[in-house]
Amino acid sequence: MTQRTDDSASPLIETRADLLSVFSGGEKPKESWRIGTEHEKFVYRVEDHRAPSYDERGGIRDLLKGLTEFGWSPVVENGNVIALTGSDGTISLEPAGQFELSGAPLETLHQTCAEAARHLGQCKMIGDRLGLGFLGVGMWPDKTRAELPIMPKGRYKVMLNYMPKVGNLGLDMMLRTCTIQVNLDYSSEADMVKKFRVGLALQPVATALFANSPFTEGKPNGFKSFRSHIWEDTDPDRTGMLPFVFEDGFGYERYCDYALDVPMYFIYRDGEYIDVAGRSFRDFLEGRLPELPGEKPTLTDWTDHLSTAFPEVRLKSFLEMRGADGGRWGRICGLPAFWVGLLYDSDALDAAWDLVKDWRIEERERLRHEVPGLALDARVPDGRSMGEFAAEVLDISASGLTQRGFLNFAGDNEGGFLDPLRDVVASGMTPADRLLAKYHGEWSGDLSHIYKEFSF
Repeated sequence: MTQRTDDSASPLIETRADLLSVFSGGEKPKESWRIGTEHEKFVYRVEDHRAPSYDERGGIRDLLKGLTEFGWSPVVENGNVIALTGSDGTISLEPAGQFELSGAPLETLHQTCAEAARHLGQCKMIGDRLGLGFLGVGMWPDKTRAELPIMPKGRYKVMLNYMPKVGNLGLDMMLRTCTIQVNLDYSSEADMVKKFRVGLALQPVATALFANSPFTEGKPNGFKSFRSHIWEDTDPDRTGMLPFVFEDGFGYERYCDYALDVPMYFIYRDGEYIDVAGRSFRDFLEGRLPELPGEKPTLTDWTDHLSTAFPEVRLKSFLEMRGADGGRWGRICGLPAFWVGLLYDSDALDAAWDLVKDWRIEERERLRHEVPGLALDARVPDGRSMGEFAAEVLDISASGLTQRGFLNFAGDNEGGFLDPLRDVVASGMTPADRLLAKYHGEWSGDLSHIYKEFSF
């Protein structure tokens, strides 16, 4: 989840053009397009698999402190270190202590994967010292909500109070899930629109390939990606497949209207989060918020607000691809490879759009609903299985990566980062299927084995 690291003054919003400038200001020429990868993992005590609290000895605070040995700089909120910044991006905490790296904007996937390896190596070094391990799955496999700690971040207090009012699974989203995401650039409004549409339509493919959350509280939950299912019952005002993205005339203006209609969570002032959950940003623009009478928003208030919408693809000054479960190292590299191959080469983007441009709204919604449970066995609108369809999408992505022509020191292009995904298609087994096979087989229903076999 987005972490504020800059408290400097921000200009007031004077006109609608100021709102739109966040989107148009993200436009970049192709040679300046970058890849920003975000990945989360669960932190646990090696001795008993318990989720550590922030304050306890050897807990999350000590983990953050330990990482400063590698040059990371603390970000402090109310006296608590709640994030770190450095040349590799930002390390931040999700609500129950899930540990996230929001990586730096990088040119190649080789750099992205090296960044992930550095981060995981640093975490493991400090974790070994503190008796902490890191689990790479999409949902806590065995923890109840009550067993999980809450991190001392003001925005989470607001959200934890609001979530149960608008959905049944919002607290699970906050406390029990992990994801991998990638942030990508666009050159123009038209380029943004096409990438948004392709990314949204193909998000269920990523969900299927990365499905990795089949357990809840120690038992199979009937889903391959329960994390993805959770988003269907979190908050309908700020989640979903956004049908209007596929309507004629979609662009910055329409997304702006959508974001304005998303209810607010909070306003950040003088180091404190003010609870305005459910209020209207439109009223804020008119100075009509009861909590701050007469006060109007700044551009930073607007960017904060944009970070509280959670559709399957999100627009800020870049596009966020949000459909994948968390996983281990190869999948951290595989998710950005999948989307970069599809969206950063014009021929691949055209080919991907050709696959989905005729899908009807109800077909996209049906696929989004079926994939969390069925994964590769879901049926796409042309009748093929998701597994068959995903193989074609991966071929398009691979061609896009080949066209990019970025080679490593051994002369390999970026296509090798798709290998874990090709293995899913070839075997017909998602990460969730492999976990379930072990649970029903060699683990004999003892899920504690997951910590040894699926940690980083």
